[in-house]
Amino acid sequence: MAVTRLTEQTQTLKGKTTEVQTKLSSCPETSPHLVGPLHVEFNWSRTMEAVRTECGSSLLEGGRYKPPDCISHHKVAIIIPFRNRHQHLIQWLYYLHPVLQRQQLDYGVYIINQDGEGMFNKARLMNVGFAEALKEYNYTCFVFSDVDLIPMNDRNIYGCFSKPRHLSVAVDKFGFMLPYSTIFGGVVSLSKEQYLAINGFSNNYWGWGGEDDDIYQRIAIKSMSITRPDMATGRFKMIKHERDVHNELNLHRGEILEKTSSTMEEDGINSLRYTINKIEKDTLYTFITVDIGSPK
Repeated sequence: MAVTRLTEQTQTLKGKTTEVQTKLSSCPETSPHLVGPLHVEFNWSRTMEAVRTECGSSLLEGGRYKPPDCISHHKVAIIIPFRNRHQHLIQWLYYLHPVLQRQQLDYGVYIINQDGEGMFNKARLMNVGFAEALKEYNYTCFVFSDVDLIPMNDRNIYGCFSKPRHLSVAVDKFGFMLPYSTIFGGVVSLSKEQYLAINGFSNNYWGWGGEDDDIYQRIAIKSMSITRPDMATGRFKMIKHERDVHNELNLHRGEILEKTSSTMEEDGINSLRYTINKIEKDTLYTFITVDIGSPK
């Protein structure tokens, strides 16, 4: 009898929840919670537990969030390729969760951790993030972000637009200037359709360099162009660090890049191979440790 009564109560609650949800309207095109320029300072004594305490109350398991009072225009998976950058991740989570919530995004944070000590492959990890995020939710937008880049203006929306978007256009490392006109790296966004049209990222860039230029070529080959925020809105602060071990300069990036137009249909999300070793659900993120193999 008690079980029956509980079931009835649950169904009633579910009905009320559904009724409330159907009454929600779309969020405003521009969130009223944005504040504009942000002061960013890195605190190296900050702990992950402190960030959980400060930022975790509004989050669901896995670093998921939805605006409570409206339906977001953006269903966004934030993909971070990762290895041995835990202090950087603490800073990123501390700043980005409040920004993403003020932007009224329906989002999840996915940390794609390359297992082992082999040569790093950032682009392949980003492909893994795309594939794994879609197993959990019907994301329509994907933001690919380096873990060491923090936005300095919350009006730089981590969402998707009618064209692929380059968000990190004015990084302090480069004097808040665009290094070159065809750069498409650091923090970028692509809709699901845009990403699939270019077959995602190349899987063949082992070590540092080349994958950003490759994806720009893919976009151009498919007759798309990119958009950027203005230089004031697109300001970012980079966490200074030394080049990671096993992420040495890719000496073959030029010759791979020359072949992009002839290889992109077979080299990308449709040829991705990987093995999931572990998935951890934290309040602040979903941490996926993956074996992506090694250079042939």
